[in-house]
Amino acid sequence: MAGMLARYEALLAADELRADPEQRAAAARLDALQRELENGARPGMLGRLLGRKDAQPRGVYLWGGVGRGKSMLMDLFHQTLNIDQKRRTHFHAFMLEVHRLLKIEREKELGDPIPPVAADIAKGLRVLAFDEMVVNNSADAMIMSRLFRALIVDERITVVTTSNRAPPELYKDGLNREHFLPFIALIESELDVLALNGPIDYRLERLGGMPTWHTPLGPEATAQVREAFFRLTDYNPEDAANVPSADLDLGGGRTLHVPKSLKGVAVFSFKRLCGEARGAADYLAIAHAYHTVIVVGIPVMGPDMRNEAARFVTLVDTLYEHNVKLLATAAAEPEGLYPKGDGNFEFQRTVSRLKEMQSADYLAEGHGKS
Repeated sequence: MAGMLARYEALLAADELRADPEQRAAAARLDALQRELENGARPGMLGRLLGRKDAQPRGVYLWGGVGRGKSMLMDLFHQTLNIDQKRRTHFHAFMLEVHRLLKIEREKELGDPIPPVAADIAKGLRVLAFDEMVVNNSADAMIMSRLFRALIVDERITVVTTSNRAPPELYKDGLNREHFLPFIALIESELDVLALNGPIDYRLERLGGMPTWHTPLGPEATAQVREAFFRLTDYNPEDAANVPSADLDLGGGRTLHVPKSLKGVAVFSFKRLCGEARGAADYLAIAHAYHTVIVVGIPVMGPDMRNEAARFVTLVDTLYEHNVKLLATAAAEPEGLYPKGDGNFEFQRTVSRLKEMQSADYLAEGHGKS
């Protein structure tokens, strides 16, 4: 089987990838990790008792902005890694599994549930590869330090992961973040942290010039944002019924259910975001967690919907200030959404921002930049 770097170079030669120095450096590091894994043998029980560590190569934490090729590199790494003891999973799905296993262990009332859960996960594995490590809720944050220490240090698992954020930015401003800080220290001490954070956004190129604002409401608009979601997330449309969801931590014990949440892309209904009592803090949590937000079912708002219009203004302001990409299905173009009512004059700034958010310049900006 051709190694990762050879496969990467072949894709460049075939013009399927564009030359990118940071990508190639990351590919070379992952290729070296492959050779370590393929040439090493996992120690037996005696070796582990003697404390042998040479069979556990150092893992990799690959982070960078939207569309920089992180998932593509992870695909190549996993596909070309010539060992059987490997597993790749989306981080959100993995944490759901962890919470399920913890619940089972807690019901046994046999003590600390973390070590047996880590041992169960590590069974038959040498490598755990995660796509899109992100921490959106306190339940995950509270256990990750101890869980990953058990996996990496005790179970000798090599961890490879991608993320949109540098380790110090994970779970930033999250509830009880002080309990999460040891996890950041663990990542920085046990994994090589590689930045893939240049200016080129390859993922947005996949939209192929598709518009981001779709009107009028109806099957055609829905189909357009559905296709955009699958392009942005590399998700198989044939498995549409099983797209992961999430519960976003809003702080203060509150959460927001995200019906579709994958690789930094979230789908919400207008009713969920603006038809319920929400404030700027809720929208800020969304803007921090997702680089792209798809809002479906935006109606034309009359004077009786002034509260919904005001929330929509706050939502757009927050997304705009954090360079979140907005895709939408709406009953009208932005200028026709709130033709009259309290705050109509102020709404014109929102119209202007919605127009700018459809521009190539705005779409080319990295998430979080202002």
